[in-house]
Order: sequence, then C-alpha cells, then structure tokens
Amino acid sequence: MRAVKAEPGQVTEESRYRFRIERRDPMRVPGVVFASRELLRDAERSLEQVVNVATLPGIAVASYAMPDIHWGYGFPIGGVAATDVDAGGVVSPGGVGFDISCGVRLLAADCDRRALEPELGAVMDGLGEAIPRGAGPGGVWHVRGQEELERIMAGGSRYAVEQGHGEERDLRRCEDGGAVAGADPEQVSGRARERGLGQVGSLGSGNHFLEVQQVAEVYDEAVAAAFGLAGNQVCVMIHCGSRGLGHQICSDHVRAMDRAMARYGITVPDRQLACAPVDSPEGRTYLGAMAAAANYGRANRQLLAEAARRIFRRESGARLGLVYDVSHNLAKIEEHAVDGERRRLCVHRKGATRAFPPGHPELPEELREAGQPVLIPGTMGTSSYVLTGVPGGDAFHSTCHGAGRVMSRHQAARTIGGRELRSRMESDGIAVRSKSWRGLAEETPEAYKDVTAVVEAGEGAGLCRRVARLIPLGVVKG
Repeated sequence: MRAVKAEPGQVTEESRYRFRIERRDPMRVPGVVFASRELLRDAERSLEQVVNVATLPGIAVASYAMPDIHWGYGFPIGGVAATDVDAGGVVSPGGVGFDISCGVRLLAADCDRRALEPELGAVMDGLGEAIPRGAGPGGVWHVRGQEELERIMAGGSRYAVEQGHGEERDLRRCEDGGAVAGADPEQVSGRARERGLGQVGSLGSGNHFLEVQQVAEVYDEAVAAAFGLAGNQVCVMIHCGSRGLGHQICSDHVRAMDRAMARYGITVPDRQLACAPVDSPEGRTYLGAMAAAANYGRANRQLLAEAARRIFRRESGARLGLVYDVSHNLAKIEEHAVDGERRRLCVHRKGATRAFPPGHPELPEELREAGQPVLIPGTMGTSSYVLTGVPGGDAFHSTCHGAGRVMSRHQAARTIGGRELRSRMESDGIAVRSKSWRGLAEETPEAYKDVTAVVEAGEGAGLCRRVARLIPLGVVKG
C-alpha cells in the first residue's frame, strides 16, 4: 500500500484547536489533530503518520493526534486510534510503542513547601541514593526468579501491595485497580524476561524522572480537594514504564505481525504499522504479552513510590498518599458510541492519556464525581499539570501526555552541557540529582514544546480541564 502525504493545503482548520485531514484513498477515515497553529509548525512528518494510521483495517471515526504530537514508530507519539473489534479491527504494537504502559504516578505529601524546605536537601540526597536509574539493570526489588516475575506480570501493583510494597488505597487510585486484565506471561519471550528480571523498581533513562514538586496554582479547588491536592502542597511525580521487558515485547510482536499480515490480506503503507486482527491468534498473543508488560510497569512505579515514601518519612517525617497512576502507552478494549451504537473497540493510546469524565463507572467512588485525574509531566525544570476528564471528551476520552519533543537527543546535547544545565536549574531553586551529564543535557527544556501551550490546546479542544499546576523543587534523573 502506498503512503499518502498530508499536504499543507489538505490540512484544514476547523476551529482554533482542531484541524482535519480529509479522507482519501487508501485512508479509511479522516485525520483529526487537536493543536494550535504554533504547535503544528514542526509537525509535517508526524501528520504523514496520522494519515498512515487512518489506513488500518477496522479503524473507527478518525485517526487522532494530540497537541503534543511528534514523530514516533509507526504511529505518531500523541496518536490515538480505535479499531472495531467485531468488524475485523486490528491491534498494532506501533500504536502502543516500545515502552509499554509508560505512565505517570503522582503522590501528595501531608506537608507544604515551607515545612519541607529545611529537609529538602536531605530528601533529595536520599532519593538520589535510593532510586535506581540509567539504561542498565538495577532495581528496588530483587525478584526471586521467573516464578515471582510471572506473578508481577500477572498482578502488577496488586501483587506488589500484597508483598508489603504499598497500601490498599494505592490500588483504588491506580488505573484498572493496579493490574490490567488478561495478562498472559506465557506470551513473554525468554529474552524479554531476561531483560526485565533485574529492573523492577527503576526509572531507566531518557525522559523518565522522579520529581519533587509544589502545587503552585489551583484552578478548581473542589476537584483538587477530591484528588487530595491543595495550594503549596508538596508532591512527588514519577514518570517511567516497563523498561527492557516492554521494549523487547514490542520488538518480538512487531516481527511476528509483520510475518502474519499477508495471511490476513493486510497491507500497510509503513511496515512499522505491522498489525493483526484483534481476535486473531497473533492479536490475542500480543494483547496478553502487552498486559503483562503493563502490569510490570505498574509494579515498577509502585516500588519507586514506596522507595520515595521511605525517604520522605526518614528525612522529613512526611507521608505520601497516592493521587493517581495512569498509563499513556497502551491498547485497551473499551466500549464507545460510534454512529449512535455502542461498539467494542481496541483503543490505542500512544503518548496519549485516558481522560474519563465525571460519572464514568470505571472510576473509583471517591473520584467519580470529580472525573479522572490526568497527569501531564512538563519538561525538566518547567511546570507539570493535573487535569480531569470532561463530559463529551473527544478521541474516545483521550488527551495529551506531556510536552512533546521538538529536538533530538543529539541536538539537545549539542545545545547545552549537563553541568551548565544543572547550574542553571539550581540557580532557579531546583535541586538536581543526575546519574549522567549527557543524559541531563538531552532533556533540556528547550528540546520540548511549551507544556502550558499543549495543555491550553487540549483544554481548548474540549478534551480535558485544568485542575492544578505544579512546579519542580528537585529532580532525580538517569
């Protein structure tokens, strides 16, 4: 199948924050991009990926992209696509990405910035020592062989809590109650297991971080209170995923689906969009392995949260309660209305966050009236946001996941040195604990879009609503 370019004249502005790419062969649906003109300025290659995704068998309504759209593997990062399971819809590993269940966990402390200030240095030193990070092995949890790894992949945060790494409330405040259903560890290859065995409870590298933050601004006090947030409160945000295990699962199943497509009569304009029908053996096998990786990612963040709790209690006496944990790289079977009829859809969210509205039955009772917390990390040294889902949210109740990269890691490292960046951040009052100068430089804020502009576009497009803005006090990086 030939690829179709998104020519500038074919992208029409429907409203200030909504752009449309009309359907034309071989597209099955139109493309819809939620962004501002400014945010779309560097998105030409990514718009081609929006078009390519629109060719997938069974795709419903539109190929969507969020305001933080940028180039990815097959799908753009910031891409959302749902396929109709009962009409031959496919699942594509490229629509989830390599870091399966990469997501964000936010904890709120029972103290404000002023109370923590005298102990902040000791807290940051403790976190710097306690949080494993970097590209290689090393984790908080020393897993006792394959049998326990399988329990982690099957049980996620639930298994971690059962083993004493957390509290029951953590599970209520985690997407899916802490574990994705349908996990099938038997579909996880030996190589993936080998890579994941020594990494449970670790940040990894790249844009992953643990950040100590302050609630700088509250936009909706009632919803913030329901979430457990208040002005000047100290928080901890953790951004990481399924490490090498998830990466290997994606690689394994992209290859398997690439070989299988001809058998199902599927052609795609980009081999990175390799896919198979959701209900095929290849589709079911991938979803089982993906869910196993998602649970590994949930357990990973659970362990890191417990490490942060220990450090806060030891150094400051403060306690951390979970606000929410949500993934932004996942494919899930959900029911949504399509043309007035409820349909069973496989919703791919890649660099996009689920944003269920108030009243949604999958939300825990204490959050149901407020809506789902949506956690949007900023670039290192800039604001992060807490949002909530809204009634009638488009794109199958999805929104952005962060700032969105505009500069390669190589370009970023040429822009500024790690030592210089740390000095700049510390002069702004942000404590930095980094394992690698190069890794720090690669994540300079200039390498990303303006997260405030991204959030404004998401809110302006009717995808979400702002609840609070958080600013960094200290950051732990790989």
